[in-house]
Amino acid sequence: MIKYYKTYNGKLQVIPQPEAGCWINIYPPFNHESLKQLSDQYEIPLDFLIDSLDIDERSRYTREDNVDLMVLKTPILNEDEVQNNQDAIFMTIPIGIIQAKDVLLTISPYENPVIDCFLNNNVRNFDSTDRQKFVLQLFDRNVFYFLYYLKEINNERNTLESELYHSMRNSELTKLLTIEKSLVYFVTSLRSNELMMMKIQRTDFLKIKEIEDKSELLEDVIVDNSQALEMANIYTNILSGTMDAFASIISNNLNVVMKRLTSVTIILTVPMLVASLYGMNVHIPLEGMQYAFYYVMLICVGLMMLLSWFFVKKRWF
Repeated sequence: MIKYYKTYNGKLQVIPQPEAGCWINIYPPFNHESLKQLSDQYEIPLDFLIDSLDIDERSRYTREDNVDLMVLKTPILNEDEVQNNQDAIFMTIPIGIIQAKDVLLTISPYENPVIDCFLNNNVRNFDSTDRQKFVLQLFDRNVFYFLYYLKEINNERNTLESELYHSMRNSELTKLLTIEKSLVYFVTSLRSNELMMMKIQRTDFLKIKEIEDKSELLEDVIVDNSQALEMANIYTNILSGTMDAFASIISNNLNVVMKRLTSVTIILTVPMLVASLYGMNVHIPLEGMQYAFYYVMLICVGLMMLLSWFFVKKRWF
């Protein structure tokens, strides 16, 4: 699905045909023929479009035939995980940012909150004709969503931790594993994004070195990205230690339950043993007494209370 946008009076609007200074956004569904036509129309190497749809593509930038490509990794909610609870809660996908002729083109394999933020006019001072600032704002919003999702991950981790203290199941640990997978995606993507942006700054790929406000914006985005990377690393280390600790806690909780059940079994074995002995077809003590049954029951209860006191003293209950 290819749509054309341009800013008029500070508001992004859909336009029927591409024109100079417009923004072209490509969202699923795709077909190879439309991508090929777009490639021919703006003299964009077809590989630039195809590579941007590969979810395993790493962050990078390149220039070919006066066409610039920047691949930015961005976080999204993993819809497959929501359905089966087996994969990572969040995953990262590439956004291809292509500067060609008088247009800027973005393409991604899935709808994502970074692009949607621009489509919904939620970015201040956005102007589709200022391509350099547009790219920097894309970088900035991308880091914002990394930080936002990292806070959600941390909140989810805290919630699961409170449940794990009294848990004897593996379901909570499985959920922590899905969070750990998300953090692995985040750390890898943030690191590759940081390297790409630092190279862009060093080589002045966007030609903004002499433009103070834009160069400062890029510097701020790099700092924020480093902060997000540090947070992701911290959360990963905490989660790794947490999973090891709570695996031991779950095992210990299970041992405590098994110990209690064993103690109860031993206590209940006493009256069964006495009943078995007095159920034999031989001469036994008290067999001629009128109240022998009650005496036997008192003996059973007494032995059970004695064993219970012993187990409590030993802290087996």
